[in-house]
Amino acid sequence: MGNNQLEPDLEAGNQSSLLKQSSHPVCLIFHFLFRIGAICTYFFGTWFTDNFVLIFVLCVLMLVFDFWTVKNVSGRLLVGLRWWSENKEDGTTTWLFESRDPSRPLNPVDSRLFWTGLYVAPAVWVVFGVLCILTFKLKWLLIVAVALALNFANVIGYTQCDKDAKQKWATGFASNMLGGSGAGGIMGGLMSRGITRMAGSMF
Repeated sequence: MGNNQLEPDLEAGNQSSLLKQSSHPVCLIFHFLFRIGAICTYFFGTWFTDNFVLIFVLCVLMLVFDFWTVKNVSGRLLVGLRWWSENKEDGTTTWLFESRDPSRPLNPVDSRLFWTGLYVAPAVWVVFGVLCILTFKLKWLLIVAVALALNFANVIGYTQCDKDAKQKWATGFASNMLGGSGAGGIMGGLMSRGITRMAGSMF
């Protein structure tokens, strides 16, 4: 996750170069589009309208679009990871993880920007939340709460998915070195899957 390095000729802020070196430039754009749109609408919305309800609706729509895009599209294409959850009858939530074939290398640009966007966005919303409290604009905390809930859902999901994938790859590599049969499903061309139980439901 953090070990991937950008190619030497990349220059900071050179967006055209980043998109050219990305394996999925359109996906990379949409990975940032909705979250930046939500942040800009929240921060600059009052410049154009005093209607809080309108700003709230626009922000929530973009946050939902962002959540769906990151969870179902950009994570799978940019870093080869996917997560989802299933609620059980006993009230617990089962998290399901899917990861790419480890023999398929990641594009370092896609990987670095995916994780950067994943972690920076909730940090920005945390700052907005603190400012709301300090300035007593408590109604704006409604937008911040929705943003943090959706953003942290993806942060936790992908962090656990990445951890699960690394454990499976390490286990598969060790089994392969020892000549065990457990490496076949991981070192082959199939997707590896992991199931982790977590108490309570996030949604």
